[in-house]
Amino acid sequence: MKAIELLNPNQVQGLSNPTVKPSSRETESFERVLSESINKVNGLQLEADRQIEALSKGDQKDIHQTMISMEKAAISFELMMQIRNKIISAYDEIRRMPI
Repeated sequence: MKAIELLNPNQVQGLSNPTVKPSSRETESFERVLSESINKVNGLQLEADRQIEALSKGDQKDIHQTMISMEKAAISFELMMQIRNKIISAYDEIRRMPI
C-alpha cells in the first residue's frame, strides 16, 4: 500500500492566492464558447425555417425531416434558455454574497 504524501503549499499553484483572476485567454475562451453555442442554436432555427418553407412550397415531400429539424431547433433553444437561467441565477447568488 502506498503512503499518502502531504502537499507543500508551494506545490499547489493558484490555491494559495484566492484573489487570482482568470486570464484574458480564459475569458475569451468562455466568450467564444458562448458565442459559438448561440450561433449553433441560431443555425438550427434557420434550418428549421428553411425546411418549413420548402415543405410549404412543395419542394420537399419528407415531413419527417422537417419535424426532426423543428424539434432539434426547439430542444436546443430550450437548453440555451435553461443555461441562461442558470447563469443569471449564479450571478444573482454572487451579487447577494456579503463582502
